[in-house]
Amino acid sequence: MIAKLTGIVDTIGGGFAVIDVGGVGYLVQCSGRTLAGLSPGARVSLVTDMQVREDAIVLYGFADTAEQECFRMLTGVQGVGGKGALSILAVVTPGDLVAAIVSADRATLTRAPGIGPKLATRIINELRASIEKTAAHGQRTDGGSGAGSGVAGGAIWGASSGVADAVSALANLGFKPTEALDAVSEVAARLGGEAGTEALIRGALAKLARPEEVR
Repeated sequence: MIAKLTGIVDTIGGGFAVIDVGGVGYLVQCSGRTLAGLSPGARVSLVTDMQVREDAIVLYGFADTAEQECFRMLTGVQGVGGKGALSILAVVTPGDLVAAIVSADRATLTRAPGIGPKLATRIINELRASIEKTAAHGQRTDGGSGAGSGVAGGAIWGASSGVADAVSALANLGFKPTEALDAVSEVAARLGGEAGTEALIRGALAKLARPEEVR
């Protein structure tokens, strides 16, 4: 099992890169987001997942563990293979993916080539409960409580720390975690991935003050 590659970028192609590690070239399938951060001749370190199939051994590379966790989460959904997962990760960040799933935002997922409405709905239906459970238990890896492992674990919340912090703050105010997560995710989807924690809290509080608008 190859879990990490550190070497020199030899070649960048459509959906892949070749990493030279001590004279051995490893062909690594990557998302557009990861490939955008690579350049030929540069030294790079990628976390990787290796999938062994009947007809091939495929190595997937990721710029960070948040993207890797999202890839594992997505490929756990029936009908989503490695290519489909990378397609999604090319158009959304890990934090935005979590927000799209918990807010049932099919439009964001269907921006990815090859992801239609039915598959987007399946992704949301299969992953939303696990993500909400993670949020309800405060699973984080940035010093918060919980192990932060498994589906939508700490690395993903770390990539979307503003959302996690806003949910935590609202929970401390007495709101139910799942209720807070719904409201924060809706505000995050409207304001965009760069929204700060305070803006998310203010927007979510306004939604929670009018429950009919949250549902």
